[in-house]
Amino acid sequence: MPSIALATHSDSSPVPRAGLPWKRLLGLTVPFVALAALIFVIAQRRDVFFHAINSAPVWLLLLAVVLQLVALLSRSEAWRLCVGAAGSTIPRRGVFRASGIGGLVGIVNGATGVAARIATLRRSAPAQCPHVGPLVAAEVPIVAIEIALAALTSFTLLGPLGLPWWSAVVCVTGAGAGVLALNRLSKRRTTGFWSGLAVLRTLEGRGRVFGLVIVAVFCQIARNYLALHAIGVDASVFDSIAVLIAMITLSQLPIGPSVGAAAVVVILGTHGVALTAAAGVLLSATGMAGTLCFGGWALAEKFLPTRTAWRTAL
Repeated sequence: MPSIALATHSDSSPVPRAGLPWKRLLGLTVPFVALAALIFVIAQRRDVFFHAINSAPVWLLLLAVVLQLVALLSRSEAWRLCVGAAGSTIPRRGVFRASGIGGLVGIVNGATGVAARIATLRRSAPAQCPHVGPLVAAEVPIVAIEIALAALTSFTLLGPLGLPWWSAVVCVTGAGAGVLALNRLSKRRTTGFWSGLAVLRTLEGRGRVFGLVIVAVFCQIARNYLALHAIGVDASVFDSIAVLIAMITLSQLPIGPSVGAAAVVVILGTHGVALTAAAGVLLSATGMAGTLCFGGWALAEKFLPTRTAWRTAL
């Protein structure tokens, strides 16, 4: 029976995927359309835009890049703990390399970056790495913590977006229920796909991942605050948090490097479209610079391996 089924499958012609080329075309086109729309808006107020960009001090830009790097490293360490609890024995260097390559791909789309990170880790050492299912599940603890933090600070979106007060209560309640359910699930399901949640089974594991994610989030908030004030936008810490939530949400869409500008305009557009767009471009530029530094190191590690003492120490 198996041989018959195999012969039938081999003789049959492959089923064409009519929708796949359109999906790829859409994924390639949307970022350029979003970028073109941003350029059009900037062109209408180019004097204000370029004056705001030129007013940003160089030291602040460098500090923003450093904060982005710290956030990336902290989140990568949290991911290492998650995949390690799921059964990975790949050393820190290999996990960070996969994270860096995933970050490069994630510049265009966050979801694609996650897939690239997992694929890179699997290909680097398949014998030392869990299957794809547990690796996908290992993303969940970090994402759940980020969603919970966003829910706890969702009140920062009420004013900019004109949302009712009870929407923040709904967010907090939903996030709390989700975290509790996830914690119970990690203890009841310990094999297969759900083994990726193993880091949540111990207080130490939960605490370490939570602490690392907090560091990453605080670095992002600080970067937003510094960049907004460097451009001349009178933004509070709460505004910086709201911008971060908007950036994370919009990064799920295939709009590429225009995410930062779109997020700042949505939250702080009342300060002037050109001014807030300049702040958003600055955020995207510093974020991309930090990601390129991390990703550049990852590519160098992948294609130009060297045997040094510091690598052995890692």
